[in-house]
Amino acid sequence: MEKNVQKPSVNLTHPKSNEKAHSFLEKWMDVKVGSVPLPVYVVLSAVIFVTGMAQQLPINMLGGFAVILTMGWLLGTIGGNLPFVKNFGGPAILSLLVPSILVFFNLVNQNVLASANILMKEANFLYFYIACLVCGSILGMNRKMLVQGLMRMIVPMMVGMIFAMGVGTLVGVLVGFDWQHALFYIVTPVLAGGIGEGILPLSIGYSAITGVGSEQLVAQLIPATIIGNFFAIMCSALLSRFGEKRPEFSGQGQLVKVGDTDDMADALKEDNSPIDVKLMGAGVLTACTLFIAGGLLQHFTGFPGPVLMIVLASLLKYLNVVPNETQRGSKQLYKFISGNFTFPLMAGLGLLYIPLKDVIGTLSWQYFIVVISVVFTIIVTGFFISRFMNMNPVEAAIISACQSGMGGTGDVAILSTADRMNLMPFAQVATRLGGAITVIVMTGVLRMIF
Repeated sequence: MEKNVQKPSVNLTHPKSNEKAHSFLEKWMDVKVGSVPLPVYVVLSAVIFVTGMAQQLPINMLGGFAVILTMGWLLGTIGGNLPFVKNFGGPAILSLLVPSILVFFNLVNQNVLASANILMKEANFLYFYIACLVCGSILGMNRKMLVQGLMRMIVPMMVGMIFAMGVGTLVGVLVGFDWQHALFYIVTPVLAGGIGEGILPLSIGYSAITGVGSEQLVAQLIPATIIGNFFAIMCSALLSRFGEKRPEFSGQGQLVKVGDTDDMADALKEDNSPIDVKLMGAGVLTACTLFIAGGLLQHFTGFPGPVLMIVLASLLKYLNVVPNETQRGSKQLYKFISGNFTFPLMAGLGLLYIPLKDVIGTLSWQYFIVVISVVFTIIVTGFFISRFMNMNPVEAAIISACQSGMGGTGDVAILSTADRMNLMPFAQVATRLGGAITVIVMTGVLRMIF
């Protein structure tokens, strides 16, 4: 008698296969590129990439944000995960350098550049970013610590500037440069406070004195600023690592030293209040208003608007006239902007503001030595003088490094590399005020010599 043998049925949806697929997807969903899971990023960036290759990206802020977010989040994530590189400014350096290299080799089409240009230059997203960070960090800071920090950093800033000019000029002479060329065309641009606020007015001043076209002078001055900026980024990464290994020299992000019994100790307490999107909206309006007020005061006083914005925000904070809710909203906005837009901003700056062609045209070991000597001198000066000013040496040295950065661009790159974005108000004063003093003084000196 034949037995009925039941054949096993084929289960096309085997539970184990479903579990493996689900586990695989969950694993990759845990990997974040910027603020989104990797699979989501791949889909979104693929759409943007294909649209860009077809030169169909909208030439507006939407297209600009699409470009810088996909590029900045990817490069920041890669730089933050590369062994060794991640500890020495990898995210910031990659976000700035890779887009610049792509533009140098003509690997970025005009549609992508035009979209980024609308956001970065026409809409001036950099100033919005800086305004949000400056106002948020100032209004969220301890009042006494803010005032003491701003007053104390003036000394290392001025001393460092004088020493850096002397050392840089001496090194330039020793490696074969004429002292005037070393001082006015290499040392001064490093300390001028960036391209827009430093190099451009410096070139106009030099042009009026020497008769050389300002466009020609800009090409000579920009390389020192760019090289100095990259070296300052690397030094800030080293300082951050040094602070981790030698905590007695670091304030963990605080510029002014705070003792256990100091009445400023509450400044170290983290604000853990829940995020309130309406308060963040108030923070946006506050940042915009203070930036506009700084520009208005610049019209009447002639001082740089960003510096006056810092002074105005600091005054309001010291007088405590801004409601606590608005202060909290400004600080929450600061955290949102710095956490999501730092590396995308640097990617946009790399696309449009870092002309590698100008840098490569002036490369020589002598040129590098002079620029490095300037940056190194100003950082070392800030580190050692801070000990006499009751400031934490690591933080003071990082602020000093910002004096040799590319203005707001350099401040963002340097502070993000050191994970100390809360120092933005001090960095802006060092960069803007120090740069303005450098441009005014050195233009006057050149006029007397010429």
